[in-house]
Amino acid sequence: MGRPVIACVGEAMVELSFDRAEGRIGFAGDTLNTAVYLSREIGKAGQVEFVTTLGRDGVSDRMIAFIEAEGVGTARIRRHPERLPGIYAIAVDAQGERSFSYWRDQSAARTLFEDGFAQLAGADLIYLSAITLAILPPERRYALLDHLAAHEARVAFDSNYRPRLWEDARTAREVTEAAWRITDIALPSLDDEMALFGDADAQAVRARLNGWGARQGALKMGARGALPLDPAVTCPDLQAAETVVDTTAAGDSFNGAWLAAHLNQLTDAECLLRGHARALDVIARPGAILPR
Repeated sequence: MGRPVIACVGEAMVELSFDRAEGRIGFAGDTLNTAVYLSREIGKAGQVEFVTTLGRDGVSDRMIAFIEAEGVGTARIRRHPERLPGIYAIAVDAQGERSFSYWRDQSAARTLFEDGFAQLAGADLIYLSAITLAILPPERRYALLDHLAAHEARVAFDSNYRPRLWEDARTAREVTEAAWRITDIALPSLDDEMALFGDADAQAVRARLNGWGARQGALKMGARGALPLDPAVTCPDLQAAETVVDTTAAGDSFNGAWLAAHLNQLTDAECLLRGHARALDVIARPGAILPR
């Protein structure tokens, strides 16, 4: 029997960074970032595959080569005959907080699953985010949720709320709630959840998600660390961040390390410690995906 397959679903983008003197062009995207960090840490506990749509251009070729070099499978990536990958530029302030400018409205990833969901066949765990859902046309995002609800695979989800990607906040809440209700492993961020659902604090977020059936996972709280989603799990002591250079992909890297630890059958508390340690490493250096 082969290793279990983890399908990370979403948009891979070209990343432009001009905050350093030499500038930089790389590849990133929330679920791609998670796929890379998950692949680096998972060992023999699973095979990570990335699911998206790219173009047939040279940039897409380079992106696929980059993904393969990270040990992430690319057999589930489709190639669109006309569209290209999206692009974003990142700026980081003195406190390490980032801001983004996007060119993604006509990206190839927006055609994901136009021909059905064969790219997900055989996956044992499917990881996606609300960004994955937001870039899809409404009828396709609901079809994807229906497919996931009926699929035998477990679902891991991060609500990464980006208001500009959605038609309106009501739609974002409706779709994100539907996703949480079919989620087996929940990896939300506190600020996203409070902004979208109006919760008063972390305890209110956790209670709401528990009420929707999401009990396994972690609630990421930025500089405050993370909280086990299951109230019965004792939160371990977490090291404070000593250096913050760039917070890009802090949550994505946490998710990858948490999932790797989970698939290696560590406890939820140990998973949280692994995720926190990886996020501390990522925020201490520039860029979403750190060099090996």
